[in-house]
Amino acid sequence: MRPTEEEKELRSAVRASLARHEGAAAWRPLTGQIGVAGLAVPEEYGGAGRGAREVHVVMEELGRHLSPVPYLGSAVLAVRALLASGDARARAHLLPGLAEGRTVGALAWAERGSWEPAAIRTDAARGPGGGWRLTGTKEFVLHGAEADVLLVAARTEGGTEGGISLFQVPVDGAGVRRVATVPMDRTRAQARLVLDGAEGRLIGADGDGVRVLRHVRDLACTALAAEQVGAAQRCLELTVAYAKERIQFGRPIGSFQAVRHRLADAYVRVESARSAALGAAFAADAGAPELSRRAAAAKSACSEAFAAVAGEMIQLHGGIGITWEHDAHRYFKRAHGSAQLFGPPAAHRRRLAEELGLTSAAGTATATAPATSP
Repeated sequence: MRPTEEEKELRSAVRASLARHEGAAAWRPLTGQIGVAGLAVPEEYGGAGRGAREVHVVMEELGRHLSPVPYLGSAVLAVRALLASGDARARAHLLPGLAEGRTVGALAWAERGSWEPAAIRTDAARGPGGGWRLTGTKEFVLHGAEADVLLVAARTEGGTEGGISLFQVPVDGAGVRRVATVPMDRTRAQARLVLDGAEGRLIGADGDGVRVLRHVRDLACTALAAEQVGAAQRCLELTVAYAKERIQFGRPIGSFQAVRHRLADAYVRVESARSAALGAAFAADAGAPELSRRAAAAKSACSEAFAAVAGEMIQLHGGIGITWEHDAHRYFKRAHGSAQLFGPPAAHRRRLAEELGLTSAAGTATATAPATSP
């Protein structure tokens, strides 16, 4: 899992750009000069035609800086949904703008606090003229309030697997209300989307939404795991540096054995999480059938590792770690917010157990376990 020279150069360029441009101002340099928004977009649509490993590099760096740019919602969720839909017309129309970063996409998916397709209650019905009209409420829409391209998962009568389909909804159309929410992590913009008979254009095949969402969830968890690793790594770096500078009883606190043990445990957590995240990225690029279980394992492991290391950061910084002046609280909030995004760790462990045949879909234990491990 050694990085290639191209991946090293990409990491260096992204890190340097984020150091020069703070906050949302980093989006234009990242997209215009480095082309991060189009990394996973095929070349025929103006992208670089790369894969999950390159996305992994970008997400790690964005995690280190807690960058608020709309990369996850637009370049991962929206782009991957369009690619998975198989809709040639929608791809040709929407992907070039998303690849250049001229437009920002959002995928409205979650309902009732869940990212499971079974939780979707937004209804898509055919209107008098044969078009589609969507009614329902979506939650946790990443950058949904400012998105230029809005993709919505809704329930129809078509298909054989749950009747879920994907639609493009005009962002300023009649019956569309976007409400910016105030999440715990202010660096991750989210919105609530309220649809009341909003016009929608079908993307892909009617009833194919469950397959699309499941695939997008795996790739989203893979990307988010990389972000969590980058943020956890930065927490560890800041804490180690502080342990070398903070003097107590005439010596740096990092020289005390108890502190060393805690830092060593944090290091193991970060590196173990990195292995899980990279494993999922490699599986995604290979089109491996075990992507779902590797993505579930990565999301669970990286969520818990980041939360633990962010907690240690606050503990080992002492009083300054709980002040607004220090960044520790920002990493702590990102850790707990990202742990819930796309489902909490426990939900992904259940999904992993089901993938491995350790439990039934109802959550009951099976008699035997498979010989292989994830």
